[in-house]
Amino acid sequence: MKDPGKAVLVYNKEFGRHSYGSYHPLKVERLQLTMDLIKAYGLCTSSGVPWIEAQKADEQDLLPIHSQDYLDILKAANSGQAPPKAWEYGLGSGDNPVFSGVYDWSLMVTGATLECIRQVRENNRQIAFNIAGGLHHAMRSRASGFCYLNDPAIGIARMIRDGLRVVYLDIDVHHGDGVQDAFYHTDQVLTISLHQHGHTLFPGTGFPDEIGEGPGRGYAVNVPLAPGTGDDLYLWAFMEVVPPLVRAFDPDILMTQLGADSLGTDPLAALDLTTNGFFELIREIKSWNIKWVALGGGGYNIMNVARAWTRAWAVMKDADIPDALPEAFVNAHRTALGNVTTLSDSRPKTGDDVSGRAKQLAEAMVDMVKQNVFPLVGV
Repeated sequence: MKDPGKAVLVYNKEFGRHSYGSYHPLKVERLQLTMDLIKAYGLCTSSGVPWIEAQKADEQDLLPIHSQDYLDILKAANSGQAPPKAWEYGLGSGDNPVFSGVYDWSLMVTGATLECIRQVRENNRQIAFNIAGGLHHAMRSRASGFCYLNDPAIGIARMIRDGLRVVYLDIDVHHGDGVQDAFYHTDQVLTISLHQHGHTLFPGTGFPDEIGEGPGRGYAVNVPLAPGTGDDLYLWAFMEVVPPLVRAFDPDILMTQLGADSLGTDPLAALDLTTNGFFELIREIKSWNIKWVALGGGGYNIMNVARAWTRAWAVMKDADIPDALPEAFVNAHRTALGNVTTLSDSRPKTGDDVSGRAKQLAEAMVDMVKQNVFPLVGV
């Protein structure tokens, strides 16, 4: 293992004290499951401390992205009871339930992302990973898509305030709409999102003609993909678009949202990546050797989440780990595992088998980005 101190996890056991509800698809226990698998593989930080402890963000950290009236309503909802006018702010719906500690949970997730940024900027870390982060749908005055505070946008706002240039790369199956919206008019942030096509999935945005406005024209990039898109086609689209843009933009910091809901068998979406394809994406990102703030994101098959993010963390740590899941982990988590016994998926890559229509769509989307965005960014 090479220089393990250059990559750190940021976490807090308090994450596990909160719940969206027993029937909600976002299961907070996926975070502890991931940490248990990371620990079982011996992938904790070299100092003997399993992680860097996250602390809650301060309200002042939030104000560049969220309105004060929204924060006041979210604070009032912390009791677990919906305050008056909560619905006007997206709170209390099936997607965004009001639960006890909802504001505390959101502050802790955001604080973990801000700590990741501090680690790479001040503590000479190359990579910092907050698996609880990546809540990319929250808007200025509205909760959306299971997200209450937009921790990626809050973190990016902190960095651009200090004059840094940031690439935000989102591989969640859902379009990173909240982050795109926050930086749609600036050329200091390049947002790139690869996602399932908005005509087939929430939030219904992220089309290739959304390229930014004013000084930000050309600095929002979207590659929507058809349901059924697997490893080969996804990786082709990624390699055609993302590395050239990142090289041209030459960021100070890379922030990624690594949603595991782009994997096949996720119950809320229909892309078909394997954990092997996900691994290839992370390995490519790591090869760029850019200061890297990595965030979790979506993922509603909790074993997909644990396997994908553990593989990602192993890449970040330059660690080689066996494919077979550790016996102690398997024995402790048999219910969650089902028949899964390995990190990699047994099924073959599916990209060669997707419909011709999916391939045509991917090619058309990539061509639009190359024609409309590449010249503006200087590719």
